[in-house]
Amino acid sequence: MLTNFDKSLLNIIQRNLPISERPFLELAKILETTEDHVIERLRYLKEHGYIRRIGPFFDSGKLEYKGTLVALKVKEGYMQQVAEFINRYPGATHNYEREGEYNLWFTLLTHSEEKRKQILDEIKAQEGVEKLMNLVSNKKYKINVQFKLK
Repeated sequence: MLTNFDKSLLNIIQRNLPISERPFLELAKILETTEDHVIERLRYLKEHGYIRRIGPFFDSGKLEYKGTLVALKVKEGYMQQVAEFINRYPGATHNYEREGEYNLWFTLLTHSEEKRKQILDEIKAQEGVEKLMNLVSNKKYKINVQFKLK
């Protein structure tokens, strides 16, 4: 169950996480509590699935990365093994199992087409991968989703 404090904390960290040596101390000042209390509540919220991660989002285009959405058809019994292999790549994100012929989807960011091809060839060669569909991003659509908790 979320407390009023938890909701206030979540509202702030979605958009205004301080960039400082001690961001949780800064949050504590804003919320009129202690740094330890902020850390304790964030730990609770993460352990209970309210928070997946705390970290920055970078504009990949400005950093000269190119993105692609990749769909795989993975044989039954190989899903975990293939997903873990993909997750070893620093540019792989949003790796999810789905229903349908293409049952594993992820995004991949790389600095070059050559690097993307190398990684996708390595993934395609994994045992259990039957098909790979590479859907290169031509235009970026970014939706800034924030949840205002009351």
